[in-house]
Amino acid sequence: MEFRVDRQTLADAVAWAARTLPTRPALPILAGMLVEVTDKGGLTLAAFDYEVSAHAREDADVAEPGRVLVPGRLLSDIVRNLPPHPVEVFTKGSEVVVRCGPAEFGLLTLPVEDYPTLPEPPARAGTVPGDLFAAAVAQVTPAAGRDETLPMLTGVRIDIEGDTMWLACTDRYRIAARELTWSPDAPDFTAGVVVPARTLADTAKSIKRGAEVAIDLGGAADTLIGVSGGGRSMTSRLLDDQYINYRSRLTGTWSSVAEIRVAPFVEAIKRAALVTERGTPIRLAFTADEVRIRAATGDSARANEALSATLTGDDIDIAFAPQYLLDGLAGIDAEYARLECAGPTKAALLTAIPDKKDDEEAPPESDTGYRYLAMPVRLTS
Repeated sequence: MEFRVDRQTLADAVAWAARTLPTRPALPILAGMLVEVTDKGGLTLAAFDYEVSAHAREDADVAEPGRVLVPGRLLSDIVRNLPPHPVEVFTKGSEVVVRCGPAEFGLLTLPVEDYPTLPEPPARAGTVPGDLFAAAVAQVTPAAGRDETLPMLTGVRIDIEGDTMWLACTDRYRIAARELTWSPDAPDFTAGVVVPARTLADTAKSIKRGAEVAIDLGGAADTLIGVSGGGRSMTSRLLDDQYINYRSRLTGTWSSVAEIRVAPFVEAIKRAALVTERGTPIRLAFTADEVRIRAATGDSARANEALSATLTGDDIDIAFAPQYLLDGLAGIDAEYARLECAGPTKAALLTAIPDKKDDEEAPPESDTGYRYLAMPVRLTS
């Protein structure tokens, strides 16, 4: 095997494949990264840990096609620190030689014949703009659970009906959901799957900006999802597809509806959180034209700040974990947010108010498709 490739191109491809390398591999062979070049000038780097596989494909000047397995993390560290020159990679005996300008490294190869067969993704289900998909995944994944004893809650629920896709996460105390439009290959395509949230978030943000993302999903018997775009692809096992009926919980009758500018609200919450300890909530008191943001840690420190806001309905005094509020507000890509409440002990819904275009009225029913439902902290006084 022998090929030549741009240093940054190789670094990006190796970094993508290295995402899948296990920290503590169940088998030593899984610490390897598969490097393959074809006589048509294609370079592929891949890694697999029996749960997730990652592939990166690039063009290279190939002198001799071949396939080798090398220590993945070591290759990643080496390539990341190479000088800015074209990289030559070739086999020499039992070594893979990486040469870049004055620098040269030799890596002992691993037995490529022992490496497991990489999974094939299901059939393509449709496509979605990569930037839109990445933004939607970033909006919902902060609400995913971290408790591995409840694996369903550590995933992103993806529901598809025709050209509508919903993404949702919950940790039982909040729900983050996003509705978007995508392009299915079959107009009547439907699916409901749960994908590990950490894997999907890492994949979505790492795909090249501007690339179209293809989603591969099969029938009910399939246990994999494939996501690809911009020469990068991954497959991941699916989690148990049982999930709460989150969409029914994102609607309700609200006795209080507040509207507030997002940026100053976020800054005020961050300031108030400076005096809180773990588990101490931020208290929000909404009246007709303002919200008062308060927090305290016993008698040692307190914060009190007022911001302008508009309130329709009853005055409301409600409290939330500050990070829960910040996670929800981080998903709002608009100047103003709407907080809808039905009492201080019931879940409150946070949504974006679409920015109006110049000299144009936004229809009242239009929105950004983002919903964030959070349970408040019960106030003791």
